[in-house]
Amino acid sequence: QVQLVESGGGSVQSGGSLRITCAASGFTVGRSGMGWFRRAPGKEREGVAAIDKYGVGIAADAVQGRFTISRDGAQNTLYLQMSNLKPEDTAMYYCAAGYSYGEYLDPANYNYWGQGTQVTVSS
Repeated sequence: QVQLVESGGGSVQSGGSLRITCAASGFTVGRSGMGWFRRAPGKEREGVAAIDKYGVGIAADAVQGRFTISRDGAQNTLYLQMSNLKPEDTAMYYCAAGYSYGEYLDPANYNYWGQGTQVTVSS
């Protein structure tokens, strides 16, 4: 049974950093693509960053140069390192797995989701 458990969210001031973690079980991280998504109040869920099975990461334009996705096969864990955080980064962040095909930052292309971890950035 696939399970994804996010942690590491919290409150931080603008310009600060956070690293959020997604602990995976029931499958092996690296077998297929995984991603981080976020949903801000009143907005649609959007892709933040993704990593393919070869370990190549991509990031959305809004977070390019500030957020980095990575994974640890030994820990079976996915990470999102966030730096220079801005108030507009405030959202619930979700880990996704079970990538099928198509655009890596499209949430419709993932089959498994975690419960999310809240990130709040104050100005």
